[in-house]
Amino acid sequence: MASTEQSLLDLTDKDTREKLSLWDRRTDATAPLTDKQTDSVLEIRAAAEALSVPSELPIEDLCSLSSRSLQSPFTATVPASTEDVLLKGFQMLDMDNDRIETAQQFFAWFAKLQANMDQDENAKYRKTRDDLNCYQEQCDAILKDVSEALEHLDSLQKQYLFVSNKTGTLHEACEQLLKEQAELVDLAESIQQKLSYFNELENINTKLNSPTLSVNSEGFIPMLSKLDDCIEYVSSHPNFKDYPVYLAKFKQCLSKAMHFMKIHIVNTMQNLTSQLTKRDPMGLTNADNAFTLYYVKFRAVAPKVRSLIEQIEQRSEKIPEYHQLLDEIHQCYLDQREQLLSPSITSTITELTNQNSKDHCALVRSGCAFMVHVCQDEHQLYNEFFSKPTPKLDELLEKLCLSLYDVLRPLIIHIIHLETLSELCGILNNEMLEDHVHNNASQLGAFDACVKQMLEDVQERLVYRTHIYIQTDIIGYNPASGDLAYPEKLEMMERIAQSLKEEQMKQMSKESMFSDVQLEDPDGRRNSNVGNVEASRLQTSISPADLHGMWYPTVRRTLVCLSKLYRCIDRAVFQGLSQEALSACIQSLLKASDIILKNKTQIDGQLFLIKHLLIMREQIAPFHTDFAIKEISLDLKKTRDAAFKILNPKAVPKFFRLNSHNAILEFLLEGTPEIKEHYIDSKKDVDRHLKFSCEQFIQQQTQIFVGNLEEFLTKVAALKTMAIQGGPTYSLSQQPWAQPAKINDIVMATYRVMKSKLPSTLQSMSLYLANRDTEFILFKPVRNNIQQVFQRLHALLQEEYSGEDLQIVACPSMEQINLLLSVNK
Repeated sequence: MASTEQSLLDLTDKDTREKLSLWDRRTDATAPLTDKQTDSVLEIRAAAEALSVPSELPIEDLCSLSSRSLQSPFTATVPASTEDVLLKGFQMLDMDNDRIETAQQFFAWFAKLQANMDQDENAKYRKTRDDLNCYQEQCDAILKDVSEALEHLDSLQKQYLFVSNKTGTLHEACEQLLKEQAELVDLAESIQQKLSYFNELENINTKLNSPTLSVNSEGFIPMLSKLDDCIEYVSSHPNFKDYPVYLAKFKQCLSKAMHFMKIHIVNTMQNLTSQLTKRDPMGLTNADNAFTLYYVKFRAVAPKVRSLIEQIEQRSEKIPEYHQLLDEIHQCYLDQREQLLSPSITSTITELTNQNSKDHCALVRSGCAFMVHVCQDEHQLYNEFFSKPTPKLDELLEKLCLSLYDVLRPLIIHIIHLETLSELCGILNNEMLEDHVHNNASQLGAFDACVKQMLEDVQERLVYRTHIYIQTDIIGYNPASGDLAYPEKLEMMERIAQSLKEEQMKQMSKESMFSDVQLEDPDGRRNSNVGNVEASRLQTSISPADLHGMWYPTVRRTLVCLSKLYRCIDRAVFQGLSQEALSACIQSLLKASDIILKNKTQIDGQLFLIKHLLIMREQIAPFHTDFAIKEISLDLKKTRDAAFKILNPKAVPKFFRLNSHNAILEFLLEGTPEIKEHYIDSKKDVDRHLKFSCEQFIQQQTQIFVGNLEEFLTKVAALKTMAIQGGPTYSLSQQPWAQPAKINDIVMATYRVMKSKLPSTLQSMSLYLANRDTEFILFKPVRNNIQQVFQRLHALLQEEYSGEDLQIVACPSMEQINLLLSVNK
């Protein structure tokens, strides 16, 4: 075995040498080396030649080695016995019995030694190869076992699939059978359930035909529910056999049940009504027992029928028969209530009318309050019986409210006083609609309609009477002598106010003297004195011209009328009436002013008009409304012109023209009337008349005070204008009308007029206007005009006259004029 392996190794080494020789041959080398690689190989070879001496070599043979080999590093230690070392070496080579005597033996020994060394070096590789071969054999065995296992698994899988298919088929068959069984069971239950509705017909008929049946029994309402379910089910399946027959039978049963309920409810209400009527056949009851008689009895009966009515109401939305039955019950209930209430309400309203025959406001207030209580009580009683509202209740209440309306309307349309009509508007609008109806609109809907109708009648009557009032008491007012006694009325009232003031001051002085010696209750006395002082100040601060009683009657009537109308009628109607009333009032003031101007003085008429226009403007300011109205008029001017044009004989030939100049076509196009809109604003009309009156007053007062001077200055300006335009030159001082003496007469006359009439003018303004600011504003333009006239006169005198002439003229200085006019500041 060892020889075989040795021969294989020799062959392997030989092949290896041959193959290696091909690598680096001179021609066609299979793996030629580079110069660098060749140098590396030579270096390795040189290093390999200098091998170390083996440790097994005997020490005696060291001398036989060449000097070159001895130069290598020798690290082996010298053994203790050479013979032992050699013996051990030979035993390792299995040559313990051989001896080396010749070179041939040595070389044989060396070759064998080298072979053993090579074998030792390759032993681990061979062992690895042997191990790998063993592993390969084991893996082949494992692969064979795995292949056999896979074959068995494939066989098992095929068998499993076969069994699984059989089992699945069996399961499907079982599931199909179970499904069919469930369907059959469901079908049987469905048939049984469907038949149960039809089978109930006999039970329901038996209960309805029973002589002991009562709608108040415990089983009646469940029977109704079952009957409703049966009718609903049969109606939803018209494809069933005998569908019309069973539906008709169920409907018949339903009619019987509803008839029983209707008879029970109607009889209950009618019996109660008959009982109450027998107690009081005329239906007339006093106010004390009316509530007990008409409401408590019905509320006591309500629980007996409430449960049945609730069942009917619950089914009324789904089943038309129940809805019809509910309407009949509503009608029966309302008829019974009307039968009881109508006579009582009529008698009560008649009694209220007799009690308040002279006081319409109290009658309306008490009658409406009575109907409010009736409506609220009826709604509360209705809710005791029913849970769903019905419009028939409001219809009944409207009918009952009409009894009040029928009594009040004839009275309303005969009222002539605006105060009564406006107070009725306030009662109906504020007390009834806002206080009662708006807070309880659900229960007072019928009363709301009645009150609104009544309010419309009152407003209509108020508007009508206002038109008549404006025509008769404002436009047609004929002033008495006392109404136009200006300024006597104001002077008299001022003297009375002054005397009252003096008496109050005397009384206050006495009380103050008396309080000095009084020691008790000083605080209370002091408070009373303070109150008296404030009252006296308040009374003295009010001018006689500002008192309502001192206003011109048409102004007072107009403002009172507007104040009553403002909150009683619609805004649009109020605007029209206010415009009419203010226009009429202005005309009456203009008329009165003209009369005063003729009978008294011009300043009295003007100040009378200015004062009352100021009062009107101040008093209409709080009315937050537009006093403008729009008037539409038809302007037929173009139509008239076109008609004259077409009637002209020259236009006859144009009738037959077939172009745009045809006379008929021109008439149609040019003769179309125009609609014009224009606005009338009575508030602006007041301002316009006030402005015109103030301007007229200013102009006339200026003319009174400095009219002569203005006339003189106008002549001078005309003379200058003529000279500028090429006229003859002039010397103003040489003119007869412009001599210094003449000018002095004019200036002195003007100054005397101002000094004499100015205090009376200011006193009249104070008497009429009674307001410092207003007086200052009105007189300021007059003062400015006077100052401007004197300034122009001073400038003219300085320009045209000498110093001596100025002394003759003796014109007052501006300081004197301002001092004279300063009394108004």
